[in-house]
Amino acid sequence: MSFPFAYWYARIVELRIDVLLRPDELENELDALYERLNQPADPLFDLPAIDIEMPGFRFHHRVADGEHYIYVEDTVRRRLAGYTIFNRLVELNRQSDRYLRAPHSKYALAYQRRGIAAAIYRWWLDGNRCLISGARQSAGANALWRSLSNRYNLAFVDLRDKTLRYLGSQVNEETLGSLHTRMILMGCGWDLNTLSSALKMR
Repeated sequence: MSFPFAYWYARIVELRIDVLLRPDELENELDALYERLNQPADPLFDLPAIDIEMPGFRFHHRVADGEHYIYVEDTVRRRLAGYTIFNRLVELNRQSDRYLRAPHSKYALAYQRRGIAAAIYRWWLDGNRCLISGARQSAGANALWRSLSNRYNLAFVDLRDKTLRYLGSQVNEETLGSLHTRMILMGCGWDLNTLSSALKMR
């Protein structure tokens, strides 16, 4: 059973709303990170850039403990626009942890709805990697996932006791409302068969 986008969006906003920082708190965090990116001897200094074509922006990449950090620098205004982290989830078992990361993004208000996070997610998925949603999403993050599902395969799964169980490409209202229900976006080269085999998914 499928649902129109407006309904899907409203349900996620109601049940899965993420905690949002005040704009001034986020700006302060981004300013502090930008200073670190330009401070010699800091672990964030002189990070390599990844190949994402977006004029006026540089995408700095850092890997730490299996998590990937993408810091987006506005090279024209000389400031940090925001960042995306591809997190490991403690809820996953070791097998699933090898293949799945949960993205989380923070961008200053002036840089939202400009396709920056979408470009980073596509870079990740085009690199033959997969994404899993966290227990909660912001409204903007959920809209981005729904948009990406037009290009990449989307699956709903049940995650509990460190085990993934496939629910289908669509779910009903009750299942959608459960915090155990997560989404997976499959990167290039992945389909349901290869994913199920790699994750040993039920």
